[in-house]
Amino acid sequence: MMDLKAKQKEIRKQSLLAFLLCAAISVACVLFLPKLITFPSETSARLAFAIQTSFVHFAIVLLAVRLVSSGRYRSAADIDGAAKAPPSPALAVKAAFLQNTLEQAFLGVGAHLLLASVTGGRRLGLLVASPILFAVGRRSFYRCYPGGAGARAFGMATTALASLACYLVAFAMLLGRLFGG
Repeated sequence: MMDLKAKQKEIRKQSLLAFLLCAAISVACVLFLPKLITFPSETSARLAFAIQTSFVHFAIVLLAVRLVSSGRYRSAADIDGAAKAPPSPALAVKAAFLQNTLEQAFLGVGAHLLLASVTGGRRLGLLVASPILFAVGRRSFYRCYPGGAGARAFGMATTALASLACYLVAFAMLLGRLFGG
């Protein structure tokens, strides 16, 4: 069994790789997308755009719900639901994926709405980068989950960093309004 220090080292390594991917995709979307598309400028249109780009988050939650419900339907140990017994090993990963995906989707969609409510222009490229990274992160998280914390760290970090970028930019814009006039 791998010790705690080794797992933490692997988590840091995978998180760094996730950071590099997130930075590359986010910067590319912010710098290059405005040359290809015009982002909405009015607040209501920006909020609508944020909801539309959140479709990926909702679709992946729907997929996760389907994985769990299908797993329950096909398993004698799980068909009666979580209130009757803990999930079987086959369902446990799917249930953990669903729980974590719900949490991350909530934070991601919130980040989209906050960002769209406080800024426009090229920064809205993050609303395109975020669902791409969310999808990559969730796929990696699910596929690597059985391998433990180090294995799923890339997926978890990719998912979280995409939302964090939106929150940080929104926070900076709010601070700019507060202290910059």
